[in-house]
Amino acid sequence: MRVFKTGATRNEDGDQFDYEGFLSPLVLRRFAEYMHGHRLQADGNFRSSDNWQKGMSLESYMKSGWRHFHDWWMEYDGYESREGMEEALCGLLFNVQGFLHEILKANRSVKDGE
Repeated sequence: MRVFKTGATRNEDGDQFDYEGFLSPLVLRRFAEYMHGHRLQADGNFRSSDNWQKGMSLESYMKSGWRHFHDWWMEYDGYESREGMEEALCGLLFNVQGFLHEILKANRSVKDGE
């Protein structure tokens, strides 16, 4: 039990997820900039920020992820890529997150009996 100078008490938080510690505000901001910058579609429409959560194929995430990974690798080895280091990393992060999102949704559906 934690006791504060004010007399307030709280349970210990050692067994709780530490989102603030696990995530970088710098990375989240840069990723948000990346995502916002890619909201304008080729047809001129502006997609909602959560559009990707409607679902995409694992294949589309994998193929796009490899393109971004290749750009990251090129930049790492000192070569120019299609998009630069930060864009490559943000693109890779998007595809990894989307892929995992689809897997978690599928696993939840199986557990929920859907």
